[in-house]
Amino acid sequence: MDIFDFLTLLGGLCLFLFGMNIMGQSLERSAGSKLEIMLGKLTTNKFAGLLTGLGVTAIIQSSSATTVMVVGFVNSGLMTLRQAIHVIMGANIGTTVTAWILSLSGISGDSIFLQLLKPTSFTPILAVIGIALYMFCKTNKKKDIGTILLGFAVLMFGMDAMTGAVSGLADIPAFQELFLLFKNPILGVVAGTLLTAVIQSSSASVGILQALASTGQVSYGAAIPIIMGQNIGTCITAILASFGTNKNAKRAALVHLSFNVIGTIVWLSVYSIVDLVLSPALFDEMATLTGIATAHSLFNLACTMLLLPLSGLLEKMAYKLVPDAKNPEKVSELDDRLLATPAVALERSHALTLEMAKLASESLKDGISLLKAYDIEKANYIREIEDKTDHYEDIIGSYIVKLSSHALNEKEGATASMMLKAIGDFERISDHAVNIAESAQEMKEKNISFTADAKKELDSLCDATLEIVSLSCIAFTEGNIDIANCVEPLEQVIDKLKEFLRSQHIERLRRGDCSIEAGFVWSDLITNMERVSDHCSNIAGGIIDVADNNMNIHESLKAIRGESDFYKKKYLEYSERYLSFA
Repeated sequence: MDIFDFLTLLGGLCLFLFGMNIMGQSLERSAGSKLEIMLGKLTTNKFAGLLTGLGVTAIIQSSSATTVMVVGFVNSGLMTLRQAIHVIMGANIGTTVTAWILSLSGISGDSIFLQLLKPTSFTPILAVIGIALYMFCKTNKKKDIGTILLGFAVLMFGMDAMTGAVSGLADIPAFQELFLLFKNPILGVVAGTLLTAVIQSSSASVGILQALASTGQVSYGAAIPIIMGQNIGTCITAILASFGTNKNAKRAALVHLSFNVIGTIVWLSVYSIVDLVLSPALFDEMATLTGIATAHSLFNLACTMLLLPLSGLLEKMAYKLVPDAKNPEKVSELDDRLLATPAVALERSHALTLEMAKLASESLKDGISLLKAYDIEKANYIREIEDKTDHYEDIIGSYIVKLSSHALNEKEGATASMMLKAIGDFERISDHAVNIAESAQEMKEKNISFTADAKKELDSLCDATLEIVSLSCIAFTEGNIDIANCVEPLEQVIDKLKEFLRSQHIERLRRGDCSIEAGFVWSDLITNMERVSDHCSNIAGGIIDVADNNMNIHESLKAIRGESDFYKKKYLEYSERYLSFA
């Protein structure tokens, strides 16, 4: 092996790691909705969590990414430590898929069918399809598919380059002696741990081992301990991700390390005893690419079968090693670690925005109820909600801006933009709820009351405002376009109702039926409610924009107010309900 072979090996390794990274990122983007579905099924059931971890890791081709995601979930309070344990175990099984894909390089045979299964046969075709999709297609979805194919092609070309570069090592005695040295189980585990810790990917380190095995100088006796060590080395990513997190997230990273260390100690002991007592011939045979993939899968399955029934003990051990702090820890509502998986980060932002919508709706309902029976405790609660929605607007807005710098597909980008606008509208609704509560307080303190006609008119406006807030929140929560289309005709009715109430107020002032002081409160109330309906209109318009793939809300609202029969029907219905006395 000369300097040129070494450079080829180095270049092949770079291509291999680059292809794996690009393919993984594109798979994450393409599988965004699948990740949300899988992660939404997390329960305390062991097997549900196990299958979730397995499925997510098989999709994104990285147990490290899954584990970092789990640490972020635990740090955000989205997942309990017990759930995390089962997902981590599943991730260890899911990561073995990569080794099986790479083992295709070892296929040999003269038949055309077997030749077609070799990556060197079909990878160029995938590369041509991938570059065509990437360069000539306009939609992000097709571009992502193209990037996945290109990433796979680069990965396999890198693997092929590494295999070719190391082929000369078979004739070097020092290389043969090195792998004889690794037959010492302890040294093999250390070597696998260090290699994987450096490149932070067990899939990649198994691929490197498979490339070295292609020389025909790596025995199963040397490969198996290295594979065990690789499982320990991959824990470094989760450990680094746990820095700066809460106690539970640190426990999740510790469980990941403990799971792999305990599994390695137990099965390495079994392996050593079998080797010492039986000395099976298999351990001296030269490992194949398929054999390494098999050993990798069997080891991870064995670790899971051993420790899945003991997950409760792993949890207790984690609590023992990382005890609770004296003061309660603050849960990170939006963890930056989730940004590595944009689909999941977006779903978490959406969940927090739904909480914000619920709070804003409750706040307005409570504010309007104070007009009939003022309650200082309820008024203080409304102010607390307003502070909370302010906080949500700040953290969600900042988080979505960070998220926007990551690669999002068209749908995710549109949803992020819609949420960025919606959080401002929900925050303003809670502000108006505070304004209404303050008007109710002023009426209480100054003993202000309205005439019977004014009360009837105000009740109609209150009911219309509560309905439009309810409609917009349901439409936002469910993504329901039909309900979103009901918001704009009601908003127009509220506009008309406000003008009618303003005219009636002026008439009562002229007759002397209403005081100037009551008039100021009246004007503030109807203005706040009309503005609430404007914000609801913005929210509904944003939902319709996402569905229509059109981010021009003014054009959307103008289209809704057009000559559609649905709009006319709903406008007439709301007019009869809220403007019958006009």
